Amino acid sequence: MAETKPTFYITTPIYYPSGRLHIGNSYTTIACDTVARYKRSDGYDVFFLTGTDEHGLKIEDKAQSQGKTPQEYVDGMAAQIKQLWKTLEISNDKFIRTTDAEHVAAVQEIFERLLKQGDIYLGEYEGWYSEDDEEYFTETQLAEVYHDDNGKVIGGKAPSGHEVSLVKEQSYFFKMSKYADWLLDFYHQNPHFIQPESRMTEMVNNFIKPGLEDLAVSRTTFSWGVPVKSNPKHVVYVWIDALLNYITALGYTSDDESLFKKFWPADVQMVGKEIVRFHSIYWPIVLHALGIKPPKELFAHGWLLMKDSKMSKSTGNVIYPETLVDRYGLDAVRYYLMRAMPYGNDGNFTPEDFVNRLNYDLANDLGNLLNRTVAMINKYEDGKLPEFKAGVTEFDADLEQTAADVIKTYHELMDQMHFADALAEIWKLVARTNKYIDETEPWKLAKDDAAAAQLAAVMAHLAASLRVIATLISPVMTHAPKEIFAQLGLDPATLALENLQLADLPAGKQVVAKGTPIFPRLDAEEEVDFIQGQMTKSEKTKGRAAMAAKAKQQEQATGGDTELTLNKPEIRFDKFEKIELRVAEIKAVDHVEGADKLLKFQLDAGDQGLRQILSGIAQWYPEPQSLVGKKVIIVANLKPRKMRGQVSQGMLLSAEHDGKVQLAIVPQNLVNGSSVE
Repeated sequence: MAETKPTFYITTPIYYPSGRLHIGNSYTTIACDTVARYKRSDGYDVFFLTGTDEHGLKIEDKAQSQGKTPQEYVDGMAAQIKQLWKTLEISNDKFIRTTDAEHVAAVQEIFERLLKQGDIYLGEYEGWYSEDDEEYFTETQLAEVYHDDNGKVIGGKAPSGHEVSLVKEQSYFFKMSKYADWLLDFYHQNPHFIQPESRMTEMVNNFIKPGLEDLAVSRTTFSWGVPVKSNPKHVVYVWIDALLNYITALGYTSDDESLFKKFWPADVQMVGKEIVRFHSIYWPIVLHALGIKPPKELFAHGWLLMKDSKMSKSTGNVIYPETLVDRYGLDAVRYYLMRAMPYGNDGNFTPEDFVNRLNYDLANDLGNLLNRTVAMINKYEDGKLPEFKAGVTEFDADLEQTAADVIKTYHELMDQMHFADALAEIWKLVARTNKYIDETEPWKLAKDDAAAAQLAAVMAHLAASLRVIATLISPVMTHAPKEIFAQLGLDPATLALENLQLADLPAGKQVVAKGTPIFPRLDAEEEVDFIQGQMTKSEKTKGRAAMAAKAKQQEQATGGDTELTLNKPEIRFDKFEKIELRVAEIKAVDHVEGADKLLKFQLDAGDQGLRQILSGIAQWYPEPQSLVGKKVIIVANLKPRKMRGQVSQGMLLSAEHDGKVQLAIVPQNLVNGSSVE
């Protein structure tokens, strides 16, 4: 009889498809995918759920603004999110949508059950509602309150900063207050239910002890939601609808509840800290009212910040994962996100840190270790892995102990979802293995015939360490571990964390003749510039759209007789004076290899020797040689920077009109190097 594997159920929050997901959103799903891959590799039967939360007033409004039905809108957004998860190689077992017929039917049945047993009752709601948050607030919970001249509250802002409006309507309520004491007792008996534990303290002090109020769980002012079966003018409050997905996805209330019986309660439900209240208060209470056990653990991670502010399309500081994957590869993105976020706290994304992680951790430390190892095995062992023998050289024991310690600590950290710490632990073995090369000096052993056994042991230890490292990083990286195995002549299908040991290196395998670097080193300055450019694109686009709208308004107001104005901010004269403009003569021009848009100019700007400037104007000058001999204006005192491995020492002035760019050509009688005043 086949051995039954232990089960493991992990969920992401289901994402609200009101806009394109960025790397902050993607962090949660990659983190859950990392856990799912880790548990599968360690011998568990895993069910991994993600999906989309598709109902609510905000979706209804968004669809209307695009001239679509709500269903058309969410269909398009769900397809977009599924494609993103495919790009990020997310290994989910199911993608649930709250518009799925099975989910809708289950929500309706559950609502009626709770209504019948008296946990839901009909009343009237009056209070403050945030459409952006899909959340109700009491006046005391508002972060900011607006008053009229008589001191009456007329509006305000939710803790998120979003505007609220006064809502008065008939509503169904859930008796949350009935279960407040039970919830406190549950927390007491399960002190690790919310991780990190500081979030539990926040929930108790801010929401439960002040008095847990009954929750409005239906709306009548819009229709895009799950209709209440016994009173269809009401739709189920989006947060009740959304939370139930975690059990409806397993077939709860359906004819086949086998998955529900097998995998519930969930082992880990991962969410961002902004929605921890719904998952840590409302969700356990609803489950308890249904006679269902709460999940075992709720992990509420922090935010990925951009210069200490939350990533947001409205502030123009968003970067999208597809952009980074296209340029740097999937492994680099997944590694960075898992390494950059400290356990439970906020992390900071900066272009500099991203590029440095790739260069130092991946290219220098791991990539170089693999390159050196493969080259030496080819050179010293005819390209075949020697048999692993422990304790041959005086340095073997320390490396062997380091590997054993790292494997043990790694499992402890991964079980606690300390991803950044687990990766740091792996890199202890990377560093120790690199040091082992310096200690054993295989190039010297190779010159001594009597040291052949020691040399073989060194090569085996290097290959064995890389095999362990590749296996340990496999939950995070989906390509590099297989490539490391392939270069070592190992079968990538044998990647498995279960019972991993350094000594289990299969001897006699043929390594590749010459390994290809799996993490090429990046030009740091060029890549930082690229990422910064991507981060500001949304802001630039928003600004251009605003300019266009303003210009159109002016044209309509004046009958088309308008003066063109540019919306760039004014600068003081002392700032302008710092710019050095010079006349320069084009002496040579050519395309930059591998860059279709770049031209490389050699110019005489009155310097000693020629000055090189790169400019992205190739598409407007298909025959660039025709520019040789022309005189142009350059910004001469820009700090040099690298682009595509080439140094650019300034900038050419050009003009843009109707989407076409032309260099600013000046008269031939102007002297090279003369300043432009």
